[in-house]
This record gives sequence, C-alpha cells and structure tokens, in this order.
Amino acid sequence: MTIQSEKAPKRELVGRVVVVMPAYNAEKTLQRTVDDIPEDWVDEIILVDDCSSDGTVELAKSLGLTVIAHENNTGYGGNQKSCYQRALEVGADVVVMIHPDYQYDARVIPAAAEILRLGICDVLLGSRIRTRREALEGGMPAWKYVANRCLTLVENVSLGQNLGDFHSGFRAYRREVLETIPWEKNTDDFAFDSQFLAQSVFFDFKLGDIPVPVRYFDEASSINFTRCVKYGCTTLWVLLQYWLAKLGIVRYEIFRKNAASKKTEA
Repeated sequence: MTIQSEKAPKRELVGRVVVVMPAYNAEKTLQRTVDDIPEDWVDEIILVDDCSSDGTVELAKSLGLTVIAHENNTGYGGNQKSCYQRALEVGADVVVMIHPDYQYDARVIPAAAEILRLGICDVLLGSRIRTRREALEGGMPAWKYVANRCLTLVENVSLGQNLGDFHSGFRAYRREVLETIPWEKNTDDFAFDSQFLAQSVFFDFKLGDIPVPVRYFDEASSINFTRCVKYGCTTLWVLLQYWLAKLGIVRYEIFRKNAASKKTEA
C-alpha cells in the first residue's frame, strides 16, 4: 500500500495556476498576502496596479511578481480586465483572483484549484460568512453584514443559486469561463463582479463556494456606505438585465458570448 504525501492529488494535475491581484495602494498589506500563497501550487502571480500613490509597484517587483502598472486609474472592473487578459496570455488553466489587502486567507488556493480541476465547479467564490457571529466578531460592520445578506438573498433567488457570499474578493475560475464570458464589455466599476456572476449563470457554468477566513482591519480595502448603495442598485439592474436577456426580450452585450468560445449557445 502506497501512502501519498499531504500534497496529493499531484500538483501537476491541476494545470497552470495563475493568481491575479487587482491592486490600489496595497503597499501595507501586499507582503503578508503574498507570504500566505502556497508557492508550490502557483505558477505565476500577476499584480495589476491601478495608478497607486504609494509604493505598491516597487514592492511587488521586489517580491518577484509580474507587474502591470496602469498609467491612469481605470476602476476596480477595469483593473480586473487587465488581470484576466494577462492571465489568459500566459496560459492559465485556473485563475485565482484575490485582493492584495490581506483580508482573505490565500492558503485555501490549493483547495480552490482542486475543486475546479475535478469539475465540481467552474466558478468558485470564497465565502466570508459562515456564521453571523464569526463575521461580526471578525470585524465586518453590522450595516455591511445586513446589506450583504439582503443582496445575496436577492441574487440567489434571481439567479437560482445557493451561494453564501456573492460579494467576495476571493474568486477562482476555470479558463473556459474567461474565454466564454464577454467580461471585456462589463463596467469598469465595482459592479463588474455582479455582472460576471450573472454572466456565469447565463452561460450555464457551475458556481460554488468554500469558506475563507477573513480579516477586517484599517488597511483592508473597503468601499464606503455611499458606494455600497450605488453598488447595490447597480447589482439589481444587472439582475433585471439577466432576466430580460434570459427571456429573450433584450439581448444585452454583456450576455453575448465571445465569438471564440467553444461552449454551446445558451
């Protein structure tokens, strides 16, 4: 009987794993985030800096990351577009997006990659909310917790899913997802994530989530109440667009498949 090591299943079975980080003024937290990433499971780490005013770019280069520095601030969605474009260019089979603010525990990357490899999911989100007590004691503001729960409930019902957290900054995708979804046509703002998940459901990809321990502290990135309200309203508009497209009433550009996709029409 052969006893396999703790790293089984074999790392090479997963394919090329690329981590992407959409960064903005992440100098204070980047080092700790990178230190938690399991080196033997990741082939390349790409950081896209969205015109930071601190030393994010210099630190990222010193850590040996692949760095793309925007000359102008493109917004959160615009940053992710650069992340995914470069990940596809370097041949990623699995793409893991994690915020470089040390809020999400990067040690779960191997588990996420293996779930995608097995075909259990095509899109995997890290859920910050296992229990209300854990989320609040971890530092999540009460108003943000309530907003997250309400909006996640609406999204689950509207999209026929059962995810714990639609608004996570830890996400993993199979390559086919990024080749199929027209994410290039999405907004450059925070609603990019809402559009991406609605698109994933529209094109019949399998969504799932895993628990990811999170940390809330002063340096962790977060949008304020006003931006949250705008984000929530935009998300509701995305859900309406999803159903209008699903019913064939209006076919929005964000729900038109990429021409190069091998996945059959929805």
